[in-house]
Amino acid sequence: MLKSFIVTEHPGWIPWRGKGTLFLFYFCPYLYKSEGASARLSERCKFVGGVKDRGTEEQMIWWLDPELTYGNAKPFVFTQGHSVCNRSFFPCFDTPAVKCTYSATVKAPAGIQVLMSATQSTYSEQEGVYQFYMEYPVPAYLVALVAGDLIPADIGPRSRVWAEPCLLPAAISKLSGMVERWLSAAESLYGPYIWGRYDIVFLPPSFPIVAMENPCLTFIISSILESDEFLIIDVIHEVAHSWFGNAVTNATWEEMWLSEGLATYAQRRITTETYGAAFTCLETAFRLDALHRQMKLLGEDNPVSKLQVKLEPGVNPSNLMNLFTYEKGYCFVHYLSQLCGDPKHFDSFLRAYIEKYKFTSVVAQDLLDSFLNFFPELKEQCVERKEEAVPKSQASCRDSCSTFLMLLVPGLEFERWLNATGPPLAEPDLSQGSSLTRPVETLYSLWTTEPLDAVAAASSVDITKWRTFQTVLFLDRLLDGSPLPHEVIKKLSESYSSQLDSMNAEIRIRWLQIVVRNDYYPDLYKVRCFLENQRSRMYTIPLYEDLCTGTLKSFALEVFYQTQNQLHPNLRKTIQQILSQGLNPLPTIDATAVATDTPAMVLEDKASEATNGAISLRDVNVSA
Repeated sequence: MLKSFIVTEHPGWIPWRGKGTLFLFYFCPYLYKSEGASARLSERCKFVGGVKDRGTEEQMIWWLDPELTYGNAKPFVFTQGHSVCNRSFFPCFDTPAVKCTYSATVKAPAGIQVLMSATQSTYSEQEGVYQFYMEYPVPAYLVALVAGDLIPADIGPRSRVWAEPCLLPAAISKLSGMVERWLSAAESLYGPYIWGRYDIVFLPPSFPIVAMENPCLTFIISSILESDEFLIIDVIHEVAHSWFGNAVTNATWEEMWLSEGLATYAQRRITTETYGAAFTCLETAFRLDALHRQMKLLGEDNPVSKLQVKLEPGVNPSNLMNLFTYEKGYCFVHYLSQLCGDPKHFDSFLRAYIEKYKFTSVVAQDLLDSFLNFFPELKEQCVERKEEAVPKSQASCRDSCSTFLMLLVPGLEFERWLNATGPPLAEPDLSQGSSLTRPVETLYSLWTTEPLDAVAAASSVDITKWRTFQTVLFLDRLLDGSPLPHEVIKKLSESYSSQLDSMNAEIRIRWLQIVVRNDYYPDLYKVRCFLENQRSRMYTIPLYEDLCTGTLKSFALEVFYQTQNQLHPNLRKTIQQILSQGLNPLPTIDATAVATDTPAMVLEDKASEATNGAISLRDVNVSA
């Protein structure tokens, strides 16, 4: 685990007494005083410490034995600082309100490539020492490190991919030339890309989220490589964060939508420019479907559905990450774009917003003040409506017009958007995607209308020619309707199961969830095969949750004890918590019958707060 840094005026390597040292680490942050920052660091604060192997206590530092990597050759380590985990990595003001530049020195064994989210880096092969420097101020959560058996390949004039040798050809083939296209589109909308390089590193399946927008070095889970359209959307979303989230950051975790909602809006503007409006509308329809699914599960009065969420003491801000942060935030930003009447005019506003607040942290009031100042005609409408709403007897109050009062005036609805629970007050018009969404709606209707004509339904469209987002939208709607009549699930399997076997994991997992939720035993062996070959949270947790919600918990236990050794300890613990729900007590299982190399593991009695049997993690987990 990461030990405490030693503060020293004369930094030097601190020898580690113990087994398994992987790095020595020297970190030096320089506090950046931006608007709203109340502190200044006049002297450099120098921290030197050792990073020791085998630490699993800290959620920020993830250690992988070679067998948990794709190449099975060398150990691997990565950090994940979002939201407040970097305090276990180095001493810092672990809040998005404070930004700093930093330098770091990392010593690693020969053959281990070290990367950090920094604008500059050098390497001394003789000493085995890497030097990193981030010249622009960033919040603590965006400091990131990864090390392992990684090799690079250039994919554009300012981009390269890093991956394990066995994965590099796939990464090159999927992204060569594409990242520059997306960066150029983003620059045409929101101004220059300020971070210099945009590199991507593909991490093993133990990476706990899909992607993370670390400046200069986006982290992405390798599992997504096989799903082309999801890979495109995830990378473009992280590209958008270079402007919204990294350059301009939410000052408080209670307003994460300022990063995620704006980044999602920018992502969709970029995809519209590069792939057309129909594709963007299809992806948006898929995500909004998921938002409404989450709303149905959580209830419309749930406070986590607010854009301005109240963060209670002791609550990890990451627990507030949900589809409302992204999709309700997106809908609000889209609503603002509609108020000004022209998306390109709104692009100009966002460009000015970035220029004004670059390298600082903001609150919602800053965004909305800037919006009304950029569009004075809207501000004038606010004043007129406010004057009508405020009695003449309160003229002094009326004359001291503030943006806060404007937010309360009927017409703009800012206050309701920010603080009302429930679904978005308005959603975008997605009719430009009807050529892609209408076939999905038609096929779903054919399969769910009684009496069923399975031949007509199966022959109405060739789903092998569909886009991935069309197929997953169709399967998600079947999932929403499950359990289905036995005849329907039987005919669906006969019509599509063999075709779906050859499709990507995003599609396959949804079909397997349908199999589980409908207790369709003829295809249950495919669930076993899938779980035997998957080691990522995104493709294991949803299936285990579904298996344990229904009648197949014993099957889930059997598969888990056969596959647990290939899972990261953190993922293994989460699955144990899922399996332990409702068991009182769970008998100890003799693991020697299924795994001869490890002793039996007793499941924990305590259910995880992050695990809720009624809500699939697939419905709530999103990329950063």
